[in-house]
Amino acid sequence: MKRRTFQACLLAIVAVTAAGGFITTRAAEPRKDRTVVLVSVDGLAHFYLDDPRADMPTIRRLAKEGASARGMVTVFPSVTWAAHATLSTGVWPAKHGVIANDFLDRQTRQKVTLLCDPVYDKEQAFRVPTIYDAAYKAGLVTAGVLWPVTRNARTLHYSAPDMPGDDAWTQFGTPSWIAELRKMGLPVDSHGRWCRESGGGVPRDWLYTRMTRQLLLEHQPNLVMIHLVEPDHVQHRSGPRSDDAYWCASYADDRIRDIVDAIAASPHARSTYLIVCSDHGFFPYQKLIQPNVLLRKLNLLEEKDGKFGPGKAWCMSQGGGAGVYILDEANRSALIAQLEKEFQQVEGIQAVIGPEQIEKVGQALPENEPRCPDLWLAAESGYAFSETATGNDLVVSRPSVGGTHGYLPDQPDMLAMCVVWGPGINPGTDLGKVQIVDIAPTIAAILGIDLPNVDGKPLVRP
Repeated sequence: MKRRTFQACLLAIVAVTAAGGFITTRAAEPRKDRTVVLVSVDGLAHFYLDDPRADMPTIRRLAKEGASARGMVTVFPSVTWAAHATLSTGVWPAKHGVIANDFLDRQTRQKVTLLCDPVYDKEQAFRVPTIYDAAYKAGLVTAGVLWPVTRNARTLHYSAPDMPGDDAWTQFGTPSWIAELRKMGLPVDSHGRWCRESGGGVPRDWLYTRMTRQLLLEHQPNLVMIHLVEPDHVQHRSGPRSDDAYWCASYADDRIRDIVDAIAASPHARSTYLIVCSDHGFFPYQKLIQPNVLLRKLNLLEEKDGKFGPGKAWCMSQGGGAGVYILDEANRSALIAQLEKEFQQVEGIQAVIGPEQIEKVGQALPENEPRCPDLWLAAESGYAFSETATGNDLVVSRPSVGGTHGYLPDQPDMLAMCVVWGPGINPGTDLGKVQIVDIAPTIAAILGIDLPNVDGKPLVRP
């Protein structure tokens, strides 16, 4: 059963990655008369679209009036930073370099966090151009509202990056625009406090949609990218399909309604396209797999002051996925072979992805991208990975059910949502199952701009 599921996921991704680098979205003339609003609702899985318990009249209306997918295959590991980097570029993590929410620096043996951009500016994080780079180059106006991997992004005319600090938007975004929002009474100075206090996005998502409305009405950008966060936070706490999750699906739909209303009131109302998608789905879990306990028992970790850390190897968790770094270069091949066999025997591990399969899941070999691990692990639903290295048990239980993501992406509950709405799109268009790499080429096709060497294809050409 595990093998069949893993092979199905490989087939879903390999069809695109095998041909990657040969697709170019080209156009003769940039469409300065058009606007694309890309909304990513973090963690709002595709299955909510078909679930009658999810009260989402706005998104369902957009799907009925426009085009919708039967689910969108996201990246592996299916985590926020890697997924949004792919939304921005149209290529898999192997090419854009934002491989996960964090990675291990092989030289320093320290974790480098990518989530919320504490370390890298946009240009340092990415290996390839983004869709907003292409739009900017074509003379179009660009904007990002809490969009990941946009710290100090020079090709965004208006930017409030996905960073939690009190002065992050002023320091790393567009200070003149933030001052403009402050002057009109929007509580932009509460953002850092809201991030700390709530850990979620109820007031935050309200603020982000108001910022988007101001952009559409006052600045008429050609590309706006907005990231809504509350469904992710709620499902991490309460799990998918929980009462809280259904409430949050309705709340997210209300925020999409706010954006639709803003589009209707904007000068470009009749030439605006709205893409509503998510970055991943969600699985429930109540057991934790602890790969570093196994590495410790194999004497592959280093101990200092009673704490264990990277030695000859180390495993970093990505929720339902994990990356194993081999740091003993002299014995790298032997350790990879040994650990592949060891991890295949561990309860809850669905797949061990070795060197011969890594590129098939859209990741790079470490010799081509040093941020990447030597092995990837994927958990079954009901399990997630922990970086804990102490204790004797490789698998432990949690007192309550939580939710997470990071798993192999082509599983029904891990599929992301995708709806495309706007003029010239036939109502009720069935896109079938699509790939997250298709979003950036779709935007390029709508705006009439070049986006070379992508892994995806346009979903619509209005």
